[in-house]
Amino acid sequence: MIFQAVLAAVLTTGSGVPHDPLAGMTLAEKAGQMVVSYVYGDNATAPSAADAAANQAMFGADVRTGAQAVAKYHLGGVIYFTWSHNLGSPAQIAGLSNGLQAAAIADTGVPLQVSTDQEGGVVNRIGAPLAVSPGNMALGATFDPRQAEQAARVSGTELRALGINVVDAPVVDVNTNPANSADGVRAFSDRTPHVAAFTTKAIQGYETAGIGTQAKHFPGLGDTTVNTDNGVAVTDESRAEILKTHVPPFRAAIKAGADSIMAAHIVAPSLDPSGRPASLSRPIITDLLRKQLHFNGVVITDALDAAALAGYTDQEIVLDAVNAGVDQLLMPRNVPLAVQTLIDAVGTHQISERRIDQSVRRILRTKTYDPYVPATPVVGTPDHLATMATAAARSITVLRAKDLPITSQNVLVTGWGVSTTTNLAAALSATRLYTGSPSEAVIQQAVAAAQQADVTVVTTYNAWSDPTQQRLVTALLATGKPIVVAAVGAPYDLAHFPAATTYVAAYGYQPVSVTALAAVLRGTAPAPGHLPVTIKGLFRYGSGGVAGPSDVDYLAR
Repeated sequence: MIFQAVLAAVLTTGSGVPHDPLAGMTLAEKAGQMVVSYVYGDNATAPSAADAAANQAMFGADVRTGAQAVAKYHLGGVIYFTWSHNLGSPAQIAGLSNGLQAAAIADTGVPLQVSTDQEGGVVNRIGAPLAVSPGNMALGATFDPRQAEQAARVSGTELRALGINVVDAPVVDVNTNPANSADGVRAFSDRTPHVAAFTTKAIQGYETAGIGTQAKHFPGLGDTTVNTDNGVAVTDESRAEILKTHVPPFRAAIKAGADSIMAAHIVAPSLDPSGRPASLSRPIITDLLRKQLHFNGVVITDALDAAALAGYTDQEIVLDAVNAGVDQLLMPRNVPLAVQTLIDAVGTHQISERRIDQSVRRILRTKTYDPYVPATPVVGTPDHLATMATAAARSITVLRAKDLPITSQNVLVTGWGVSTTTNLAAALSATRLYTGSPSEAVIQQAVAAAQQADVTVVTTYNAWSDPTQQRLVTALLATGKPIVVAAVGAPYDLAHFPAATTYVAAYGYQPVSVTALAAVLRGTAPAPGHLPVTIKGLFRYGSGGVAGPSDVDYLAR
């Protein structure tokens, strides 16, 4: 089915002059197209009483439903989250999508952008029964970009079945800072060519699935330590360093056909001496991304409720972002005010309507999808699950292997992650002792249990930033018993445990990665993964299993 916005873009007048799809849109409708917001509820027209009240608090007393929010503010997009009660069963999600689309089509005739952060790995909004992808660093550890393409194709196909037509992925940051709390395992690698190669294939995979893409976070969050959701992130790298290391994957994304690019809230003084975050910076968005990189697709901000923007008013954020060259405003703190600010800015000549039209044209160009989907989505098929399992199996990286394979039946699994330790213990037929970020008493309990076991597997998740996990692993290693350290986050943890004689990187805690990890530990599967980052002083990029020549050659091209 082709709807009005798409039809208008291709229809011509009798004189052969293309019809302008913006000709029939009001300023309010155009302003609304520039806003992507969340709404509360698992149903577009019949939310729970609590969700209806949440919508009223957010959008006004006359807006109880997501459909009403879409229609009243002519929203260009909606983003789904679990906490806004959008993501339940596949059938429920498809029904919500269809209901919100019906509201958008009835309002303006323009399909609604429906998105979510389904990156795979640690940022994954929808789990089983969908086929869940390993995260980017796990895919990077395969050293085969085709794994990223296949995983993206499967993930994109399943999202489209739910009525989600844009995936807020891939992350194309180059994780050059091991203490990065924003990226870490969300990044493919710490090497620019590696990230660029995987970026290209991931976007191609999503395109094959017919879903829009959103490369993020421009101009790159890889050198930061602060997550912009929690505070102000600054990079002190020079302009030359940023252009050489962090920008090339965005070039690759543009060349591969990325529909949109997300602007980060990072402050990069070498790119903009004013100290404005990239999302509000004309030198970064217009001069660098638009003019130098020649990107004429949609630029969307990172979430505008981020702590990094706490020093700006709601109106300043809207005006500065649009004047910087941004097209879409993601999750404004006050949606009604954001829309009204755009309308008022035209009246006060702070923003021209011509400038608004530029953004809306870019947005409408991406809305070529049929918005409606079948009520009963097909997801989690055997071939889809197999694709993800293959990628996970190829990612597991053994860096030290003294106590592998595990042949004993008297095995203890302890450490980080409630579901991680549960799933791993079940796969290994092991005893489980969950510790999380343990107290000293819990550490001693784990030490006592390890002394009674033949082998202990301790899981870590970014222990480099958690002293309690560091103390747990150090105490277990001091027992002198066989200890297997398994990182289910970034592999940089090993730098804190140089005495570990068995160390395995799984790069994620999704069940698909835990299953692959267990197979390697038991010796029923090989560990072909390579380290896609450097662990300073211990292991260089590429350490790990042995890749086939075709994989190495493929990355070199």
